[in-house]
Amino acid sequence: MEYQPLADVRKSLRVKWYRCPIDFKELKELSKRSDAQGWFQAGGHLALFAVTGTLVYTFWAQQNWILCAISLFLHGTIASFFVGVAPHELGHGTVFNTKWLNTVFLYLFSFLSWWDPFDYASSHTYHHRYTLHPEGDRENLLPLEPTLASTFMLQMFTINLLTQRGRVFGKGGLLSTIAVTFLGAFGIVGDPETPINEWLHALHADQPDEHRKSIWWSRILLLGHGAITAAAIWSGQWVWILILPVAPFIANWYAYFVGLTQHCGLREELPDFRKNTRSIKLNPLGSFLYWRMNWHIEHHMFAGVPCYNLKKLHEAVAHDMPEPRTLREAWQEMRDTWQKQQTDPDYYFDTPLPATAKSEREDTPPDLEGSIGDLAPKGLR
Repeated sequence: MEYQPLADVRKSLRVKWYRCPIDFKELKELSKRSDAQGWFQAGGHLALFAVTGTLVYTFWAQQNWILCAISLFLHGTIASFFVGVAPHELGHGTVFNTKWLNTVFLYLFSFLSWWDPFDYASSHTYHHRYTLHPEGDRENLLPLEPTLASTFMLQMFTINLLTQRGRVFGKGGLLSTIAVTFLGAFGIVGDPETPINEWLHALHADQPDEHRKSIWWSRILLLGHGAITAAAIWSGQWVWILILPVAPFIANWYAYFVGLTQHCGLREELPDFRKNTRSIKLNPLGSFLYWRMNWHIEHHMFAGVPCYNLKKLHEAVAHDMPEPRTLREAWQEMRDTWQKQQTDPDYYFDTPLPATAKSEREDTPPDLEGSIGDLAPKGLR
């Protein structure tokens, strides 16, 4: 499909988003950033990573291979939420009140997870402004398949080596990530006929300054992870390769199961986040690892609200929102929708709204409601 340049999209596409009515003072309070909460979220996630990494090393040194494998599974499960989850919220700039802390942790988590925060900042700005309107948002191109194929799931529960970068931005196995990073270090993007590559070509043409930063970041990733790998081999302590460079690609199962629920099976080209985005209920640890992005409708509707306030935000607008699904309900919904889409490609799940829900605003929403934090690069502000 041919798409017009993104600069033209910004001029022609105006989505008048519906956002649930909320008292301005309450929204302003919920939008406040906290260094203490930021340290709990970002520092806590890193602390869990350090603890499981220490366990992996300890049991490796003791040659206790069973406990080493169990620890490595836990370590990878925690590290897999670095990929696109931690950098996502830090990229919005809403985690810490102190801006430089957001920046430091953004680059730290991005390095650990082989994540490109520069291409992603451009992509995700469009994703928020034009959610599931393909001419302006191709970060997720529907339909997304909620696959449970045996070879795919084997990689999700062991080492994700060979899955390809698909229609969800930046996701892929270890080998495809290394290949994409290597090519990116030379400013090369693959076949533009592939959806994710077409999107990257469009973003690079639209935001060349961010592309140049992306090239240098790819070089830093290769040099940094290459140095860690070389040092681990030279010292004979090869386990560090698993603890650091490979960790985000181990045991991706939980990040996959919760992450795919955001938009899969839902409706495109509608100015209502309640219809194109899905919120789910998670246990406290799962929600913490996911940086509270299980409250995903709320995040899209009021993206300037820090992740640690999203549950309170949900409670404030619950009367105007669909009931959050459980993870099991979300997957059943996605799987049923995918099966129907095989015979009816235009089918989507139409999320039911409560009887108390509205579809139009009578007031004029303040600018604070449309804030996406500090996400947008200079060329898109």
